[in-house]
Amino acid sequence: MKNISRAIAKVIVPALGYLVMRFYWYTSSKKFVIEGEIPTTQCVVAFWHGELLLSPQAYRHLHRSQLSSAIISRHFDGEMIARILQFFGIRPLRGSTSKGAKQVLLEAFRAIKKGEDVLVTPDGPRGPRHSTGDGAVALARKTNNPIMTVNFTASSYWQLKSWDHFVIPKPFCSITFYIKIIELSTMESEEAKEFLRNKMLSNTIL
Repeated sequence: MKNISRAIAKVIVPALGYLVMRFYWYTSSKKFVIEGEIPTTQCVVAFWHGELLLSPQAYRHLHRSQLSSAIISRHFDGEMIARILQFFGIRPLRGSTSKGAKQVLLEAFRAIKKGEDVLVTPDGPRGPRHSTGDGAVALARKTNNPIMTVNFTASSYWQLKSWDHFVIPKPFCSITFYIKIIELSTMESEEAKEFLRNKMLSNTIL
């Protein structure tokens, strides 16, 4: 019975999730604050797990036609996220820092070599919230690509009681997206992770 329910969910939930995401996107008033120059070619993209409702859409708004992949966990909820992101033309790379880390990073490096952006949630898939794992920093440093961070604040919103305090802006509110282009190639790993975290925390809902 569980397998049947999950099979049905895999068909219905992603389509509904996509429609909900688009509803919030189109009913909000949006402003973009950009620090740096948006890359015309590939980059590594980072946003918090709790901002998945809108951050991927803001990214796609800025990089409309760029080939893209996203590192997504192998959990069932990761499967739902992966299927939703495919509606935005974002290809899933299945794995996380806890499961399949080595394999998914190899796939991410291959994707970058093919000219794709790679999207990462540094604190996903299980937290701690607003922590920065190795993935985004390693990809950026070893490929000499910039990181585009995507965060947002909203004039009114709900927050779930989940580990990531998932943010749901209220319909028809004002949303400000903060886009920052940062270079980490000259930094050591731990310094780069802390720098990335601070940059992302400076404009986000705590």
